[in-house]
Amino acid sequence: MPRRYEEIYPSLPLLNSDELEHTSAAALMSVRYFQAEPDRMPEEVFSEHHVLLNLQDQPHRVQNMRDGEMRDFTFRKNDIVVTPAGMRSGWRWFAKSDVIVVTLDPEKVERFAQTELSMLLDAQQFRDLPLFSDADLCAAGVMLRDALESDDISSGVMFEAMSRVLLVKLLQRYGQRRPEDVALSARFTSAHYNRVLAHIRARLDRTIRLDDLAAEAGMSSSHFSRVFRETLGSSPMQYVMAYRIEQAMKMMQDTARPLGDIALACGFADQAHFSRSFKQLTGQTPRGYRKT
Repeated sequence: MPRRYEEIYPSLPLLNSDELEHTSAAALMSVRYFQAEPDRMPEEVFSEHHVLLNLQDQPHRVQNMRDGEMRDFTFRKNDIVVTPAGMRSGWRWFAKSDVIVVTLDPEKVERFAQTELSMLLDAQQFRDLPLFSDADLCAAGVMLRDALESDDISSGVMFEAMSRVLLVKLLQRYGQRRPEDVALSARFTSAHYNRVLAHIRARLDRTIRLDDLAAEAGMSSSHFSRVFRETLGSSPMQYVMAYRIEQAMKMMQDTARPLGDIALACGFADQAHFSRSFKQLTGQTPRGYRKT
């Protein structure tokens, strides 16, 4: 079983988002802030993506082994290295490090890209980006770090907001989109997905039928069901149910909003139907989820 990044880094993180007492942002990413004297990190393959943001003011020498290829370079402030999931990577640095490491689960990244940005990502998700500079992305990372460092009541809210900002920026600029097929009727493309998702969003509080989704994509119901499952890994109606639950989770962040109102807004017949469906997908009741 692959080890986690913090298990092989030569020092413990100074700040760690896993210690925040909220679940929504943690579902998107983990953020850790490290400082370490010159050292090395052994080669390892991770099942998650890692985005390393360099905050060190002074340029310094760094070596990064990536799938057997050694890169020896000068690491400058606002430089970023993305290590995609499944890539063997190791590090050596020759000056004190000052870095933010953002860890992303590929399945959660894919889901976020689909539902929040209407993007269908390629299986690779991120291009091989051994080194690039992006001051804007690093600034978002610094705001995440500052939210972790603050111990006031607003820290969780700030982290929640900035985690989404950083992920949106990262995906829009460096996400690997699935290539479009010339024969649009033969596959389920981003254009199809955008129309279907717009239909789901507009009718979230109402009954959504398979035939209507297929019509949005300009396909027969049987062909639509097949290519949808091939592309997204679930049936269209399973996806609709998961989307309803996902939107309900967001609405439940408003603790004053009644669960019955949320149930109707998300297209469930009543609160009992909502509770059964919610527990089936998440293993928790809505009340139990809201308490956590």
